Amino acid sequence: MERTAECGKLTKSDVGREVSLMGWVHRRRDLGGLIFIDLRDRSGLVQLLFSPEQSAYALARELNREDVIYARGTVVARTPENINPKLPTGEIEVRVEEIKILNRAKTPPFAIDGVDPAQEAQELVRLEYRYLDLRRPELQKNFALRHRVFLDIRNFLSERGFYEIETPMLTKSTPDGARDYLVPSRTFPGKFFALPQSPQLFKQLLMIAGFEKYFQIARCFRDEDLRADRQPESTQLDLEMSFVFDERPITELIEELISFLFEKHLGVRLQRPFLKLSYAEAMERYGSDKPDLRFGLELIDLSHAVAGAEFRIFAEPLKSGGAVKGLVLPGGAKHSRSQLSELEKRAQALGAKGLLWAKFTESGMESPIAKFLNVQIVKDLQQATQARPGDLVLNGIELGGGSIRIHNRDLQQKIFDLLGLTREETEAKFGFFLRALEYGAPPHGGIALGLDRLIMLMAGANSIRDVITFPKTNTAYCPLTGAPVEVSEKQLRELGIKVN
Repeated sequence: MERTAECGKLTKSDVGREVSLMGWVHRRRDLGGLIFIDLRDRSGLVQLLFSPEQSAYALARELNREDVIYARGTVVARTPENINPKLPTGEIEVRVEEIKILNRAKTPPFAIDGVDPAQEAQELVRLEYRYLDLRRPELQKNFALRHRVFLDIRNFLSERGFYEIETPMLTKSTPDGARDYLVPSRTFPGKFFALPQSPQLFKQLLMIAGFEKYFQIARCFRDEDLRADRQPESTQLDLEMSFVFDERPITELIEELISFLFEKHLGVRLQRPFLKLSYAEAMERYGSDKPDLRFGLELIDLSHAVAGAEFRIFAEPLKSGGAVKGLVLPGGAKHSRSQLSELEKRAQALGAKGLLWAKFTESGMESPIAKFLNVQIVKDLQQATQARPGDLVLNGIELGGGSIRIHNRDLQQKIFDLLGLTREETEAKFGFFLRALEYGAPPHGGIALGLDRLIMLMAGANSIRDVITFPKTNTAYCPLTGAPVEVSEKQLRELGIKVN
């Protein structure tokens, strides 16, 4: 018994060929005289046909979804009226002559084929049975894409002289933007390793070591609050280059890489060079350092237009040297009061104190603050915004960050001083790194890209959980294994730890 073909790779050119297939029963349709089974493996689906005169027919009637089977038969062409254009194998089917059940399956807690919306499971259930959830064709496609992208990244960088080098997973806790995951040491009671938030110091040490071009598809760990695009453990493309003095060689390399990946895997040709905004310009125009440029909706400075207003919410920021800004939503005047109320709640949930709105109609301006604004201010507002009757930015996603590094020990020490670290703290936390800078550190710089987020965008997924094999929930809990869990008293004693 040997598999001679993959389900999703059979085509019309295979008609007449005898094949042996293995896979899962995706769905079964019993039409009385004939039984049709969609067999699924990693490559896709193929339809199996069972006729009453065949010995395999009786066993086919017993099959349930997700049973694992072996089927041997002949590839035949479908009649024109039975061709399924939605399926790559839709022009053919396999007339089965022999079938064997390799393993029975219990009824899954949710429909893996997703054909019944009423059976769509809550995400917590899907994560608990993640090994079943991962059988879904859309998730299989996500991980096939992830594999191909990672492979191409490795080949792309290798062809440009980069070495793939691994760095330690057990390292030293250092102050950073998030909490470390700590690992107690058995051999050094009371002392702890930390899981790396990033390989930052190690990749700089590799530059000092003379490797010149390094990359790693690295696992990173951060004990922080989670959301749709964040997990406690993530994967990033980490790279560093020696003998660069500004960001240009790094940004050009990344632009070339991203453009290559998008064109090869999505058929999308990106316009280069990528648009570049300074932090100050991004905040000035969009109010965010990671704006979603697809929506336009740039912030408009209204300070001059409302300079004469006595309305406190406008007057106080201007008096203290601040600014008043707004944006125009074309066609937004059709929003009802309830819709505007929902927008205000959304703004407050994102940290705003409220949301001021104004509708420009043929008869003038409608707004809760209209009574505070005179006719000239209303006219100036409409002119400043270029709003037309019927008119009134979502953040983008941060994919990566990098910089040109400090390669001089004295300058690095000054930065630590400015950060408020004492010399004793600096020595305890970064002494090994400062000493390394004294031994001929080359100029260097690098960048790290969040690969989970990149794959999420390329796959059109809604969450990075759809591109991570065994993700955690928003509370960093694993429904599949039940982790984190309590450990035995014996383990705690070995580590010199007592839990209160």
